[in-house]
Amino acid sequence: MNDSTRNPELHVYEEKRDDFIDVATGFGVFFAILLVIGIIATAASLMMK
Repeated sequence: MNDSTRNPELHVYEEKRDDFIDVATGFGVFFAILLVIGIIATAASLMMK
C-alpha cells in the first residue's frame, strides 16, 4: 500500500478547517432555528386564547 495516502500533510487539495468552529457554528445555528420556532409557536398559542 502507498504510504503517501496515510500522511495528511501530503493532501494538498484539502481545505484547512477549524473543526471546533464548524461544530460550534452548527450548534449555534440549530439552536437559533429552534428558538425562532419556539417563539413563533408560543406567540401563536397565546394569540389563540
